[in-house]
Amino acid sequence: MRRIGVTGHRDIPDELHAHVREALLAAVRAAVRAAGRHPGGGVEALSSLAAGADQMFADAALACGAELTAVIPSGDYEDGFADPGELARYHWLRKRATREVRMDYPRSTDEAYYAAGTYIADHCDRLLAVWDGRPARGLGGTGDIVGYARGLGKPVTVIWRAGVERS
Repeated sequence: MRRIGVTGHRDIPDELHAHVREALLAAVRAAVRAAGRHPGGGVEALSSLAAGADQMFADAALACGAELTAVIPSGDYEDGFADPGELARYHWLRKRATREVRMDYPRSTDEAYYAAGTYIADHCDRLLAVWDGRPARGLGGTGDIVGYARGLGKPVTVIWRAGVERS
């Protein structure tokens, strides 16, 4: 089974939504096609189901027939969803996950987010990064996880558009 993971920003500028969605779909479709050419093929998609890139990736994975693995950073992770729509989406995606992995953190901290991100990087064959190329704003941010995955020698596909900046 091929494993593809995601790291990415929660706040994606509106002008990038379609680009990111299409790039995620294309990457997952390609992984599903490649996996189908091998015995026991299939794709496992690893995501923390956070708002933004993680949820967009999970949607793409499910649409393409991949098995979704939810990597939950902490016991109180749900409390971090300020937007009711994003929380509802999290619940919907989590119910569709084939597997769930929980990090051993009772509270959502930077360390918990870092643990979830490194778990995804450790357990994937390729990491998709919806990333503006800038340093992480806190431990466990996208830049940290990209650096960690690259340090492991994992292939990282960056999805962004030059000239677009986050707020």
